[in-house]
Formats: sequence, structure tokens, C-alpha cells
Amino acid sequence: MAEGQKKYEKPKNRKKTVLRLGSYMIQYKYLVLLALGLTLGSNLLALVGPMLSGYAIDAIEPGAGKVDFVRVFYYAGLMVVFYVVSSVLSYILSVLMIRISRKVVYQMRKDVFNRLMELPVGYFDTHQTGDIISRISYDIDTVNTSLANDIIQIFTTLITVVGAFFMMIVISPKLVLIFAFTVPLSIALTRFITGKTRPLFRMRSRRLGELNGFVEEMISGQKTLKAYHQEENTIGRFDGKNGEAVEAYYRAEYYGSVVGPAVNFVNNLSLALVSMFGALLFLTGQMRIGSISSFILYSRKFSGPINEAANIMSELQSALAAAERVFHMIDEPAETADCTGALELENVDGDVLLEDVSFGYTKDQKVIKGLNLHAASGKLVAVVGPTGAGKTTLINLLMRFYDVDDGRIRVDGHDICDVTRASLRRAYAMVLQDTWLFEGTVFDNIAYGRQGTTLEEVTAAARAARIHPYIRRLPQGYDTVLTDEGTNISKGQKQLLTIARAMLLDAPMLILDEATSNVDTRTEQQIQQAMRRLMEHKTCFVIAHRLSTIQNADVILVVNHGEIVEQGTHGELMERKGFYFQMYQAQFE
Repeated sequence: MAEGQKKYEKPKNRKKTVLRLGSYMIQYKYLVLLALGLTLGSNLLALVGPMLSGYAIDAIEPGAGKVDFVRVFYYAGLMVVFYVVSSVLSYILSVLMIRISRKVVYQMRKDVFNRLMELPVGYFDTHQTGDIISRISYDIDTVNTSLANDIIQIFTTLITVVGAFFMMIVISPKLVLIFAFTVPLSIALTRFITGKTRPLFRMRSRRLGELNGFVEEMISGQKTLKAYHQEENTIGRFDGKNGEAVEAYYRAEYYGSVVGPAVNFVNNLSLALVSMFGALLFLTGQMRIGSISSFILYSRKFSGPINEAANIMSELQSALAAAERVFHMIDEPAETADCTGALELENVDGDVLLEDVSFGYTKDQKVIKGLNLHAASGKLVAVVGPTGAGKTTLINLLMRFYDVDDGRIRVDGHDICDVTRASLRRAYAMVLQDTWLFEGTVFDNIAYGRQGTTLEEVTAAARAARIHPYIRRLPQGYDTVLTDEGTNISKGQKQLLTIARAMLLDAPMLILDEATSNVDTRTEQQIQQAMRRLMEHKTCFVIAHRLSTIQNADVILVVNHGEIVEQGTHGELMERKGFYFQMYQAQFE
């Protein structure tokens, strides 16, 4: 664990992350320029106040008790006007920065989601869903907050510090020498502490992502969790991950909060020194009371923003850590592009040929080894075998979710690496064991893969899938809205809907990966009979564990350890009394 943690905490390129965020903001350069103008105007107007305050104080003659009220009210009135205008400009600036941050975050979240749509299936096989969601939601929200608030503060600090420093030099260059000691001390403290806290904030983002991933898994598996009485064990695991997340959050915030008090102490020290040496200059007649008062106010404006900047450094560290995670996802390599001159598969007959195909998810472990297969056009090919034999992997290769390591796969004589992925996948209709429905009407879910579908066509597909009677009993029939992932219907009904969707697609090839595992055997046989009528002259791949449901297949491929050990019809394989015969007998003993 320590090794992995060190690897994660290795400092990243903060400058690159800042420039990357800047590239998003530069898209709205005119709004950013307007924001800079408002920041400059607001802070310059506020910087005039201390000077006017000193003039008002100097309207009082020490010892004589005389007060020039006209001058006092004049300068006080100007202060009110300047501060009011400054406040109005600050308000407009805040609204503008919120608008800019909204646009930036919208574009950033869009870029992340677009990248997710381009990533290969393998990425989602190796990354937690909760962590991905955490980057899209929590991390981008953290960046949003920083852009809306911290960026304004940085600009304000820069203008205020420079302006106040200039005014202090004008008033008393001697007193400014005090800050030659205190400012470097503040900078040194800030850099030292933020250097220690930067990896802590990145670790905080990571732990929160892991916690989200764990919670997402446990919520989706509630029924299994309760069925196996794992509530206490799960609570214990959650407590562990929750503790790690809270500890990472605490450590980041704790050490980040040290910056503010440390710099505040240095600033208070500078104020004490200014007061002491200012008094000495007054006693020697080198400064007036009003000038000392203005200098002290400017010193607070000079040191105050530095203190505030130190306080927001922790927030900036958190935002940069979040931005790094977001950019890391955006920079993930997309699915390999189609080769130059890739062909579009058209008028597909569905003749599929695998020649000496080998593949492994890792280089040192092959799942499929030297596989040869010929699925003739219009044939129903069943693939059976024990768990881990490579059946689902075969489907992943046919769809080019993964590319083969060795050998080649041909469709109608074309190497699938020489055709576009889009046209290849359009040639298949696919139904998986893990069904997926979205929040929408029954009609929309069935018509998902085919635009411009009529109700009659959807109804025909539903009848063929044996789901039409159930749909008719729903409150609004085909207009009934399904909840997220179809949680208001059974798993078997969800599978029948996805089968109807595949039937409606009218693709030249069909893949069923344990697609009828949640329906009874009689319904499964009826569905396959209906499919055979709908899939005439089309190639159909069926992966099944229940061997009784694939007896009518044109050819049955028996896969074991990534190799085809037997092939033939059900009758032929039973007569051989080999591996298939043993599997069939085992299911009915």
C-alpha cells in the first residue's frame, strides 16, 4: 500500500495544469478581459480610500484643536463614492466570474463525457464506475468553485498588493524597508507548507473516488449483499474506506489550514514594526499623523491580501488536484482509430471466419489460443463451454471491443481491422446477459437502435420477443415510462425488451450472450424459434449455458481453455460422447 501511495503522491506538473485550465478560459477571452477590467477598476478605487483618509485626518491641527470640517466632509464624501462604486464593480465581477466558470465547467464536463464515449471497453473493465462519476461530478465541481471564487481573489490580491506597495513607497520609503524582511518570510512559509500539502489534496481526491466506487458497487448489489448476510462485513469495509477518506480529507485540510495563521502572524508582526517606527518618524517630524494612518491602512491592504491568498492556497491545491484527475481522464487514449482507407461494410452477408486467433487481456495469459472458426452466412452458431473458456471473449473480439493479438477475423472476406468499427458494429445486433434500459418509454427503449421506427414495427418485434402481452397490461402500454435501468420491471421482462430491441434493429448478424438466462426454458425456446424466422439468411451467435435451448443450432462449438475442442450438431456431438456429451449429461443428472 505504501508503494502505491508514494507513486500516486509523486508531484505532478502544476504549471501544466494551470495552463490547461487557462486554455479553457481563453475561449471566453472577451469575458475574461472584461473581468480583468472590472477587477482593476474595483481595486484601484478601493486603494484611493486610505489616502483620502489621511487627508481627512490631516485636516485636524494637532494641539490647536482646529478642524477644517469642509475638508473632512469633502474627503469623507469622496471615500464613500469610491467605495460604493468599487462595491458595485465587485458585485458585477462576481456575477461575471460565475458565468465564466459555468461556461468553462460545461465545456470541461462535455469534454470528459465525449472522451468517455471514445474510450475502449477495456477502460471500463479496469476502472470503478464510482471513481469515474466522482471525476465528472465532485472533481469538476471543485474546479468550478475555485474558478468562481479563487480566481477573483488572486487578481484582487495581485492588484491590491502592487497598488498598496506603490502608495507606501510614495508615503514613506523608509517604512517600506520593514516589508523587505516580513514579505520574504511569508513567501517562504507559504511555499514550504503548500509543498507539503499538495500531494495530500491529490490523495484526498483519490480516496473520495475510491469511496464513491465502493458505495456504488454496494448499492447496486444490495440484494446479493442481504442474501448472503454480509451487512456487518460490508459496514466494516465501508468504515475502513470511509475512515481513509476522512483521514485524507482531515490531513489535507489540517495542514492546509496552517498557512493562514502562520502568514497572519508575520503580517501582525509587520504591523507592530510599522507602528513603532512610524511613531519614531512622527516624533522626529519626518511624518504627519495622516500619512502614518494612510501607511498603516495601506500596510493592511498590502499584507491582508497576502494572508487571504495564503488561506486560499489550500483551496487552489484541491482544485488543481481535481483538475489533474479530470485532465488525466480526458488524456486517456481513445479507442484505436480506424486504419487509413478503412472500408465501410455494406450489404453484409454475415460470413464470419476466424483464422488462428489468439488473444489475452494480459500479455502473459492467453484466453484464446489458435482459434479457428467458420460461421457461414445465415447459420445459427451456438458457443458452449465451461466458465472461463473464452466464450464472452470471443464476442468481444467479433465486435472489436478488443483487437486480436495474433491471427485475423474476417467478415465477408474482409479483415475486420481493415473496415471501420462503426460499420462493423452496425452489422451486429447484440443482447447481453447484463441488460441495460434507460429512463424513458417502453417504445423508446425498444426503438433505441433504429431511428424513425413506427409503432407497428415496435409491436411486431415485441410480439416476436413474447413481451407484447405484458406491455399491453402496463398502465400506458408502450408509452409507459420505465424508471432508471428498468427497476420497476423484472429481470426477465428487461431481457425480453432488449431482445425485442435487437430484433427490431434488423442487423445481418445477431449476438446473444446468455441473453435468455432470466427467462424460463419454454419461453427461451419460443424466442429462438421466433428469431429463426426473423433471422433467416442472417448469422446468429448464441452463447448459452443451458444446452437444452441450443439443440436446433446449425453448428455447436464447444470451447474449452480458449480452443474449440468439438463442433457439430447436437445429435452429432451426443453420438461422439465427448466433452459436450459430458456437459449435457451433467446438466440433467
